[in-house]
Amino acid sequence: MLDRLFRRRREARAVADFYLTIVAQARLPAFYRDLGVPDTLDGRFDMVVLHVFLVMRRLKGQGAAAADRSRLLFEAMIDHFEKSLMEQGVGDSGVGRRIKTMARGIAGRIEVYDRALADEGGQALEVALDNNVYGTVSEVPPQRLAVMAAYVRREAAGLEAQPLESLMAGEVRFGPPPDAGTD
Repeated sequence: MLDRLFRRRREARAVADFYLTIVAQARLPAFYRDLGVPDTLDGRFDMVVLHVFLVMRRLKGQGAAAADRSRLLFEAMIDHFEKSLMEQGVGDSGVGRRIKTMARGIAGRIEVYDRALADEGGQALEVALDNNVYGTVSEVPPQRLAVMAAYVRREAAGLEAQPLESLMAGEVRFGPPPDAGTD
């Protein structure tokens, strides 16, 4: 019984560390400086969701253990957002309502990104990124959208090439953010 409890704690800690590795990629300054992602709560939220989505997409359809890891990763993200809201001073009564709204928004983004990546030749990914990552920006240069979409496609392919065992062990490798080439 105690072994099971400690195993769950170790698993939760491993997933939390895995999540923080993903967040570190999402928070690289180049996304905000070079690609024009808003360096705001909304912009950072969307970059974290995008990167967690990419990892969850890789885990999808890879068996029960991968599905469990994906669920725990999603829960770690929600827990992190909940703690962030509390640190910002949102009262206990407002946190639950905001988390439900965030969770619905995350689920919608995941669905849109998944469909957009399946649309290989179209502009669906650029539209999804414009609506979400750049949702608070009035005019996004088409070049930036194209570069960000290429980055997302590259990372999705890179994650597909990474061994599932590595991801299950909490190891994830992302490439560097691209230079937008616009200024």
